[in-house]
Amino acid sequence: MAYRETEAQVRAGTEADLSALTDIYNHYVQQTVSTFDTTPFTPMARRPWFLSHPEDGPYRLLVAQDVPSARILGYATSSPFRTRAAYSTSVEVSVYCAPDAVGRGVGTLLYAALFKILEDEDIHRAYAGVTQPNEASTRLHERFGFRYVGTYGEVGRKFGRYWDVAWYEKRLGTVPEA
Repeated sequence: MAYRETEAQVRAGTEADLSALTDIYNHYVQQTVSTFDTTPFTPMARRPWFLSHPEDGPYRLLVAQDVPSARILGYATSSPFRTRAAYSTSVEVSVYCAPDAVGRGVGTLLYAALFKILEDEDIHRAYAGVTQPNEASTRLHERFGFRYVGTYGEVGRKFGRYWDVAWYEKRLGTVPEA
């Protein structure tokens, strides 16, 4: 799939991607409030997170890779929303792009592929938390059919201040018969 002057492909993440994925995430840890992690990770410390996203099932890790250079441009995940059994048909989704790939359609490409895969899973809802303000992330989620459901006020403290997180949900799959 083309995005501005280069070709990108989406595929399942592999352990060989772990260093690049960690570098991308650490940018957000150190420079933004998109995540409430505050300490950078090593690839080894990030490995359990990677292993929690197998190549099949509802919890996925997809990467966008530049075709000519094989460089990882970003990734999207679907992860358990909560650990209790009744939440098993809900996922939390996220997307992170390399800083120089932001605004180039990589997030859109990744989410399109992720939601296509999730169509075949027993998933009823996808949820996304967006630290405020973040107009680009809000627009991305709304473009994919997410609707705003509420805000947790001052739920996280990072960089010496408190931040709100707006929550969005998207209906997936079908409703089981009663």
